[in-house]
Amino acid sequence: LPAMRQKMGMVFQNYALFNHKLVVENLMMAPMDLLGMSKQDAYDQALELLKMVGLKDKALNYPRELSGGQKQRVAIARGLAMNPEILLFDEPTSALDPTMVSEVLSVMKNLASRGLTMLVVTHEMRFARDASTRVFYMDRGELWEAGPPEQIFEHPKRQETYDFIFRVGSWE
Repeated sequence: LPAMRQKMGMVFQNYALFNHKLVVENLMMAPMDLLGMSKQDAYDQALELLKMVGLKDKALNYPRELSGGQKQRVAIARGLAMNPEILLFDEPTSALDPTMVSEVLSVMKNLASRGLTMLVVTHEMRFARDASTRVFYMDRGELWEAGPPEQIFEHPKRQETYDFIFRVGSWE
């Protein structure tokens, strides 16, 4: 199980950052503790990841000094710090205002375009349609429908899927 966990990164909807540590330290912890990475290598990697999410200039800030969108981008960078094969996202935009949502989704689209496998729990239908290769519609703990985005969004097989997509809002 620990070996499997090292292949997965996780981004929580509430960021789960350590507020008493600098942003860069939040990204350095797991690679140093779990992979045995040197402090310098972990620092260098953390700066590269922060650059990737557009926050290299915030490396020496504390999480409490960041906006919600910035915290979520730091959380994404932290999720990438272990070089995961898959990155899991739990409602990464649910606590953000619309401007911050677009910042976070932009980073996630960039990761998708790089070929990173991501499993994203989201109500952001446009993002799910545009960035996914496969969409799963779940309700009440059950998988109701699965398929490529075109099928789910343009030709759903179940009425419940159709109702949800159009109840949540415009995705076109």
